[in-house]
Amino acid sequence: MREPGRDCRLCPRLATYRRANRRHFPEFHNAPVPSFGGGDARLLVVGLAPGLKGANRTGRPFTGDYAGDLLYATLSKFGFAHGRYGALATDGLALVAARVTNAVRCVPPENKPTPAEVATCRPFLAAEIAALPRLKALLALGTIAHAAVLASFGLTPGRHPFAHGAEHALTPRIRLFDSYHCSRLNTNTGRLTQAMFETVFARIAAYLAQRERG
Repeated sequence: MREPGRDCRLCPRLATYRRANRRHFPEFHNAPVPSFGGGDARLLVVGLAPGLKGANRTGRPFTGDYAGDLLYATLSKFGFAHGRYGALATDGLALVAARVTNAVRCVPPENKPTPAEVATCRPFLAAEIAALPRLKALLALGTIAHAAVLASFGLTPGRHPFAHGAEHALTPRIRLFDSYHCSRLNTNTGRLTQAMFETVFARIAAYLAQRERG
């Protein structure tokens, strides 16, 4: 899989922020966060970007903050992960026919990448998608991830609008599923509940089972 180098400088603002974080938090990962999971993935989960004290600290997507608690518990419940999630990259958790990544690989200030930064990082996402021969489903967590996935397929949100629970045919064999991001903000405000999140995963599991049958 193509991944940005540890000292990627394609986005000057993010590179500057990364250098500052290395001074303030020298024990953190403080580099582009690589995807998690194997090349046999049938499901690719795409988030926004690493959190400062989550994935930017641990070096694994959605690891070390609340979003990871909900995401990995749900992946485990639906058979996409096994082992104990311990909020560390060394916890031994393994994904099953699934992979987790972000639209932007470096932590952005205030968790807000610019449109230019999302576009600059998109080739890494597109290359990853192209390198997954068994891929059948993608889950976009939020509008930015949704738009990044669509752009990787040469599609636009205008014809495929984001909505929680929506589904979009990307190719005859690959489908995109949408969910609100599993952030603490969304769950605390009730915008996303555990039941809502699990409903999306149930539909993904059903779709993959159907594809497996025929």
